Amino acid sequence: MSNNRIVTSPSERVQALSDSFKDVLSLGQKYVDLLDRLAQTKDTKDLLAATIKLTKMDLANAFVNFPPHYKAADYFLIFMDRLLKMHGDTAVNVTENELNHEFEATMASIGNEAIFKFEIDSRGEAAFTEQSQHEPLFYLSLEDKLMQFNNRALVNYFIIYALNQHTDLELRDAVKPLIDFAKYLQQDLDFTIDLGILATANDRRFMLDKPDLPLTVIDRLFVATADEDYMLMNLPRNNGAELILDQGTKLDIAFDPDDYSQEWAFLVEDPDEQVSFFDVLLHYELVRKWYLADRDSLAVRTDHMEIADDEETVPDSNSLAEDHSDDEAEVIAEKDDSEETDE
Repeated sequence: MSNNRIVTSPSERVQALSDSFKDVLSLGQKYVDLLDRLAQTKDTKDLLAATIKLTKMDLANAFVNFPPHYKAADYFLIFMDRLLKMHGDTAVNVTENELNHEFEATMASIGNEAIFKFEIDSRGEAAFTEQSQHEPLFYLSLEDKLMQFNNRALVNYFIIYALNQHTDLELRDAVKPLIDFAKYLQQDLDFTIDLGILATANDRRFMLDKPDLPLTVIDRLFVATADEDYMLMNLPRNNGAELILDQGTKLDIAFDPDDYSQEWAFLVEDPDEQVSFFDVLLHYELVRKWYLADRDSLAVRTDHMEIADDEETVPDSNSLAEDHSDDEAEVIAEKDDSEETDE
C-alpha cells in the first residue's frame, strides 16, 4: 500500500491519505460484517469461520486510528459463549468488564469471584485461564481444531484450591459446561478433543508423568484403607492394585503386563461410564489425600496436542477430519479478502 513507503510531495501525501482511508473503510466494513456474524449467526461453522477471521484481523493503519475494538482473546470467549448458548447451556456467564472493556467469564455454581479469560500465546493458541490462580484449564486452537484439558491445572485449581471454598458438587457443576463445550466442538465442528482426567470411558488409561512408580506409594494406599470401608486388592498378575469404591466404581493403579514399557497409569471403571479420575479425586477424600501426598510420583501426564506432520499422528483417539467442504476450508485457512463470499 502507498502508506507503507516514504512519500515526500504534497500530492503524494494527499494520495497516501486517500488510499489509507479507502483501506480503512474497506477493512472497517469487513470488520463490521464479521462482528455481525459472530453475534447473530445460527450456524456453528459460520461462527467458527468468523471468529478465526476476527482473531487474525489487523486493524493497524499508519494514518487512521480505529475506534476501540476487542482483542483476539475476547473473540475466543464470545465464540465459547455463543456455542454454549446455541445448545441452551447457560451455566457460563460472559460479560464485558466496564473498566478495561475485556470479556470475562464466571461459573454459575461457584459465583462471581472466580473469573476466567482466554490468554493467547505467540502461536495463536488460547488458554482458558482462571485469573486469581492463573491456571490454564484447557487449550484451544480454532484453526487446528484442537482442544485439550491441562491435567495439572485442573488439579491445582479445582482439587487443591477451589475445594477449600466450594463443595465437590458445586465444582462438579462448574466443570460440566467446560466438558459440554468440548463435546459441542467435537459434534458440531469435528474438533479433536482430549478431556484428560475428565474423560469417563472405562478403557481410558491416565498415564503417569513418571513411568516408574515406587511400590512404597501403593503400600501407603494399603495403609490408608486399613480403617476404611473401601477394599484395596493386588491385581491378579501382580501389576498393581485395585481400589473398590462405592456404587460399583473401581480405581486401578497399574501397568499393562503385556506392554514392554510397563508404564504406570490410573484406570477408572464404573457401570455407566460416568465417573472420571477427576471425579474420584473430587469426591473421595481418601484417594485425594493419598494422591496429593505423593503427587510427584502420581501426577497424570498431559501430552501437548499438535497438528500431525506427514510422518506423525495426533496423540488422541479422535482423528482430524481429512476432507473438508468449501465452507469448512474457510474455517481452517483464512481466505484472501478477494475470495471472501457471504455464507
